[in-house]
Amino acid sequence: MMKKVFLLVVFSVLFASNNIMAQSKKGTAINTNDYALFGERFTPSGVLTEKAMLKKYKTLKKGDTVVIKFKSKIKEVCKKKGCWMNMDLSDNNNSFVRFKDYGFFVPLNADGSEAIVSGKAYIDVVSVEELRHYAKDGKKSQEEINKITKPKVTYAFQATGVLIKKS
Repeated sequence: MMKKVFLLVVFSVLFASNNIMAQSKKGTAINTNDYALFGERFTPSGVLTEKAMLKKYKTLKKGDTVVIKFKSKIKEVCKKKGCWMNMDLSDNNNSFVRFKDYGFFVPLNADGSEAIVSGKAYIDVVSVEELRHYAKDGKKSQEEINKITKPKVTYAFQATGVLIKKS
């Protein structure tokens, strides 16, 4: 009986270590010293690429929520306070990122920076009024703001923590 338990433990350890080795070969390690932290501290492991995140969003429907981390380029930051950002998901898609409980902001000049976000992804329908507010925050022209006439289904994200690569 002890021999069977011992073999089971050895097999489990070997299987687990082999699985960890395979995971470390798939992605490169992220050195958090290369990033500035905003919000809550988190471990940047299991981080999806922008294409993998887009694929994940496409499996969600309104009402679904998934706790996840992904890495991408910041396309745009709120120019008023840094209270939201758009992150590239590839193929002309974005994730609209807000910060949990309005608890932190990101630098206004973070456009184009690489970032890793940790939090909840979900599908959202944004009202015309809200879309116009965000357009105004993004310093869009009145002409562009007036063109917003329909609500928009968005890939939304509520971040609890953000790592932005230092330049």
